[in-house]
Amino acid sequence: MTRAKTTEQTAEHSSATPLGWVSFVGSGPGDPELLTVRAIDLLKQADVVVTEAPEHASMVRGVLGIPEPVEPAEGEETPEPVGPEFIDGGFGVDGQPLANAARAKAVVKQAKLGKRVVRLMTGDPFLYASGPEEAQSCAKAGIGFEIVPGVSSVSAVPAYAGIPLTTKDHQEVAVVTCNEKIDWSQYADNRTLVLLSGVGMIGDIAKELVAAGRSAKTPVAITRVGTTTEQSTVESTLENIAVDARAARMAPPAIVVIGKVVSLRETLSWFETKPLFGWRVLVPRTKEQAPALSLKLKGFGAVPEEVPTISVEPPRNPQQMDKAVRGLVEGRYNWIAFTSINAVRAVREKFDEYGLDCRAFSGLKIAAVGEKTGQALEAWGLRPDLVPNTDNQSAAGLLEVWPEYDADLDPINRVFLPRADIATENLIAGLVDLGWECDDVTAYRTVRAAPPPAPTRDAIKTGKFDAVVFTSSSTVRNLVGIAGKPHTSTVIAAIGPATAKTAEEHGLRVDVMSPEPSIEALTEALAAFGAARRASLVEQGLPVTKPSDRRPASRRRSRTS
Repeated sequence: MTRAKTTEQTAEHSSATPLGWVSFVGSGPGDPELLTVRAIDLLKQADVVVTEAPEHASMVRGVLGIPEPVEPAEGEETPEPVGPEFIDGGFGVDGQPLANAARAKAVVKQAKLGKRVVRLMTGDPFLYASGPEEAQSCAKAGIGFEIVPGVSSVSAVPAYAGIPLTTKDHQEVAVVTCNEKIDWSQYADNRTLVLLSGVGMIGDIAKELVAAGRSAKTPVAITRVGTTTEQSTVESTLENIAVDARAARMAPPAIVVIGKVVSLRETLSWFETKPLFGWRVLVPRTKEQAPALSLKLKGFGAVPEEVPTISVEPPRNPQQMDKAVRGLVEGRYNWIAFTSINAVRAVREKFDEYGLDCRAFSGLKIAAVGEKTGQALEAWGLRPDLVPNTDNQSAAGLLEVWPEYDADLDPINRVFLPRADIATENLIAGLVDLGWECDDVTAYRTVRAAPPPAPTRDAIKTGKFDAVVFTSSSTVRNLVGIAGKPHTSTVIAAIGPATAKTAEEHGLRVDVMSPEPSIEALTEALAAFGAARRASLVEQGLPVTKPSDRRPASRRRSRTS
């Protein structure tokens, strides 16, 4: 009887769903860019992600390029979910933090269904986390698992605060997870101390360390929300840290560093001193162009928030574009002039539609309004024959270098201009003056985007943005049209004189103007403005604030280039 039962159980087990696999992945201390290559690869493959922190789901969606879920309107069907399933491993349905055993149970349950599970853990899975206990549960259940180390807050947060944990004079470090049973007398020497979960007890800890023999003047630093643009650090000493931490409202998550190495922060602080550190910057751009600008702003410490103001759409009547492309292939034109990346994209899409490639440009001269448009052409396999000088990359700059029509040298006097439906007439008028005939063809339309959500509109009007960067006159007009005028405390940055003029016509005072019409120059000019502002506050002995921290009634009329 016993043997028969065993055989029956074996058959039942063999027909069950095969066990899955669990990857315990360290998410790092907060900055998504500190995720390891292996971590991102596993997240792409995951069926289920068991999170630990409230921000983990958004972090994963951002890294994988997955849109945030949207509640369907009444009467609409719920859209199919995209990406892995997310399970909250931090809190239960009652809103209370889950115990390690409950987290392990959730992980094992998903793995037993045959799913690829990523258990995403703050910092490193085997350092100050429940990783070991959960991994033991997997082993007990016969589930395979792997450990993917993450960048630990123990080293990363002090590094972002500009505090090295060791130097040639201070080579010992002790990492202490704080609780009420710590014998602080064993840390009375001059070792560097890194305290986890110590911010709430820092007053008592400091007293015990001083009582054990540490100097009351020993430097202390507390850094909260480290590696993110919300990071803040308080520097003090053992005798004053309790008062200073309370005044600065220091709260978890935070890392405490105690020791002489803290004094090096004065010269090594690099993250919190970025010129736009923590600035909330509005990026009113087309959906396609915003990421490049946001990436540059992040490099200077800003928190960009993209608000689409323009939607690029095909022309209502494609026949004009079809006719022009056929004329290009038949040799109707001597020149084609691209005045934007969108124009390059529109012509390329039309070529794809007809099954053409860049060989159709043989014998045709190509002009580009600037380097970025030229780069878009080169990515297509085309090298422009004519690009304006870097100090004036615009339609006016293109006219400055455009040759006059010469009947003896130029077999055809016609120019193909694929442009937006709202393009100005200056370029055409200038080319006509030089003896050329122009086919001004609508290659794409720029349509005003839908208004942003109400909280964003409110932030724009009430000065919760520190700066806004305008990259064209249309972004000015459309932002004001869909969201209203930015508050007077918001720093206004414009990509060039024409954009600045449009901003001023809408009642905005331009603080920063790019020395040349490029995203790089614009962001660098804004960063230079932020750095000068910071230096001025430091020189005056004032706290370093952001523009949104102050609400002046009016701003001076000035333009910084």
